[in-house]
Amino acid sequence: MSDLDPKLQEWGAKLTTFHLPRWGELPELDLYMDQVLTLVTVYLSPVIPPEKHNLLTKSMVNNYVKLGMIPAPKKKRYDRTHVAFLVAITILKQVLTIPEIKEGILFQAQVDGIQKAYNLFCLETELAIKRTGDLAQGKRPETDTAASSFAYLAVRAATGSFANKLLAEKAIECEIAYLQKKENQHDE
Repeated sequence: MSDLDPKLQEWGAKLTTFHLPRWGELPELDLYMDQVLTLVTVYLSPVIPPEKHNLLTKSMVNNYVKLGMIPAPKKKRYDRTHVAFLVAITILKQVLTIPEIKEGILFQAQVDGIQKAYNLFCLETELAIKRTGDLAQGKRPETDTAASSFAYLAVRAATGSFANKLLAEKAIECEIAYLQKKENQHDE
């Protein structure tokens, strides 16, 4: 299985530098739907390959508006609040149901306000992905000794689940490639 380790290690190394834009880094200008879709894809494609998952579509965005998960656009334009919500929803829908995401977002926005909640979500996502990147490289992840208050428990658990799902998918992808290579060598 020596072919497996370098692929996972390389992937893990890439994960350790993953960054989500904080509230102040999101565009201040209002955007059209296509621009929002492109932006979310750019932000998330380092961890969610677009060819593997349908990240975000116009229909999804329209459904999120109808469900009250994001505010309606103003004159078909979307602002940084929309982008922040869509980044969070796109990540969370990998591991939670839409109703769970809606309730979690509403709760977190009430507790901290949208800006602080979004920045916390970005930080927790990056930390979870970094831990996953360390595991993929065969490193022992740093243990988190910080106490987690009830208000942040769901965010921490969801982002950890997302990162672990990424690792499981990548490990299975590498295992399949390994078995195929081994099978091809056996056929020769």
